[in-house]
Amino acid sequence: MIKKKWLSTAMVALFTAASLVGCSKSGGSEEMPKGDPNDTTPVTIQYWHSHAEAQMGGVNYMISEFQKKYPHITVEPVFQGGYTDLQKKLSAAVAANDVPAVTNVEVSVVPNFADGGLFEELTPYIKRDKVDMEDFSKGMLQAYAYKDKQYGFPLIVSTSVMIYNKTMFDKLGVQPPQKWDEIEEFNKKVTVKEGGKTSRYAFSVPGWDTWYYDPWVSNGGGSILNDDGTKTSLDMPESQRWAENFKKWFDDGSLTVGFGKGASDTMRQMFLEEKIGMVQHSSAIIKTYVENAKFEVGVSFIPGDKERKSHIGGAGIVMMKGAKDDQKEAAWKFIQFMTSAENNIRWADETGYLPTHKSVIDTDEGKKYFEKWPQYKAVFDNFDNVGPRPQHPAYPEMSNVYKDIVGEMALNGKDPVPLIKENIQKMNDILSDY
Repeated sequence: MIKKKWLSTAMVALFTAASLVGCSKSGGSEEMPKGDPNDTTPVTIQYWHSHAEAQMGGVNYMISEFQKKYPHITVEPVFQGGYTDLQKKLSAAVAANDVPAVTNVEVSVVPNFADGGLFEELTPYIKRDKVDMEDFSKGMLQAYAYKDKQYGFPLIVSTSVMIYNKTMFDKLGVQPPQKWDEIEEFNKKVTVKEGGKTSRYAFSVPGWDTWYYDPWVSNGGGSILNDDGTKTSLDMPESQRWAENFKKWFDDGSLTVGFGKGASDTMRQMFLEEKIGMVQHSSAIIKTYVENAKFEVGVSFIPGDKERKSHIGGAGIVMMKGAKDDQKEAAWKFIQFMTSAENNIRWADETGYLPTHKSVIDTDEGKKYFEKWPQYKAVFDNFDNVGPRPQHPAYPEMSNVYKDIVGEMALNGKDPVPLIKENIQKMNDILSDY
């Protein structure tokens, strides 16, 4: 039983009991869904979401197309604020036994909610309808699975990329580094110092979210969690290479790390003012950079070393286990429609998030998309190198510990390596509480 999470122990117990009753009758995920896929009895489902206003054109288009295909199903989209607000409201809805049929869920909290038995496992639906799972990016699918069970599908998908000033780099005769061993020379060519102070940083890594530097840990040969997820591996030498490098580049004035209130806006503005040559940021913000820069913007996948991967951000789409039985078939149809290859490019173009299917890339629609947004090619050249975040119910809480350590470097110039070592037990204690 989970000891700590957003969900109260009572709520977890309630849904765990419900899950056990369901399993005793159905035999688990090998059974077929109870609903009749051909039933056309009118039904209404709610879709709780965190889509920004700028994305609602795409959301409304998808819902209208869905309801043309399934006129007996009415979908009511309900905005519930940002991801954190949505999670809190989902927890409250579970307590009230009045949950939506379908909802967004931010990728890092999938293990927490799935472990509490709050999501309907989709494997029976996938098997029944013979969904082509191979067409999805492998890592994107893994992000919405937990303990070998598929609970959701990627929908609002992003990853971190290096966004750079191509005009500047062309003048300097440099390319964004593809490997760690290219970064030192890159820094020397791009960094500008005046009076002993940096007036132009080579690059910036956000410190406000571990999502940005988690991949640096594994790319350097390390890991955040050990194989069974019981302890952190950040005390291993190979898991600290990223921190050693960050400190070195921070001290020599080539790297700036944003942290605290307004850090994202500050970093973006410094880049647009050409005070930073390259920034690591979400692929969901590429269009913002392109539309606001007075220079040509390029995009590169983050540099690698022992491996070269980036992590999935954004949210997926799931069915709530506590939804009414007559809503579940409709919920599944909506999930399948929203995440199918059919509308994948249109969805990506409308929302600014990533396509999730391999098959759409070489379609006429896909080719037009990449002609319009060539910056996204860097992601799709590394499509299967976009992987899930560390999957553990305690990860969000544990990650706050080393996020604050990076904050100490960004704000006070402290060395993160000894601070990590000093906080290993604290992180392990958090993990052991689950």
